[in-house]
Amino acid sequence: MSSIMREWQLEQDRRLMKFKTYEDYLDSLVADQDELYLRGAEARILAELGYRTTGDTLTRGQFHKRVRAATASLYPSRSQYQEDNDGVLITDPLLRELAGRERANRAGLLATIVHLQMMTSLGYEVSGYIDFADRLSREDWVPYFQGRRILEPNRSDLAFYHWRIDQGRFKSTPNFKVVPDPRRGLLFKHRKDRLRVCVDPSAPSPGPSTTRTRVSSPLYANCVIYDHVVRQRC
Repeated sequence: MSSIMREWQLEQDRRLMKFKTYEDYLDSLVADQDELYLRGAEARILAELGYRTTGDTLTRGQFHKRVRAATASLYPSRSQYQEDNDGVLITDPLLRELAGRERANRAGLLATIVHLQMMTSLGYEVSGYIDFADRLSREDWVPYFQGRRILEPNRSDLAFYHWRIDQGRFKSTPNFKVVPDPRRGLLFKHRKDRLRVCVDPSAPSPGPSTTRTRVSSPLYANCVIYDHVVRQRC
């Protein structure tokens, strides 16, 4: 099976995760007219035999096998992705939040953008938007999680602004393309599923498949996390 077909199959199998049991899966195939004339068990038998679906009805074994595969694809084991926060006692609230997202970002299932506004050690106010997965791939995060190094936005991030000299810059990353919009402000388009993340704090929503979480940390004047669940494309 090609990689494209495997991705498509996993995307289909992830839809099975909403069913708690095989019986729930069969119930989803039962037609309304069957419920009028047949008891629940009888209607399920028709569904299991394949009379109520245009495709192949999964057997009990196939159902559980595909659910396990879909679950493993969404929640990979620690052995697959080495995490920099392993065994580290994290005290800063922001770093605790990011540690919980590290594995999913390394696996490409989640794309997290971190907005920070802070004073540097030199007394300058800076702000920016950080592509968490990109920084994970380029840096050793153990010093961050241990508190020996402070996470700061810089000129290699998605967006960076230096308030003292009134200068800013944008830079696309391997995960996001910067898209300035005259009406909605700054947008970040994910390169894989092409969905856009809106970081306008006044917007009612940051966009499809994206959530916004404000974090309070003594190290930052403002800190917001945008979590984009990456949709798998064929």
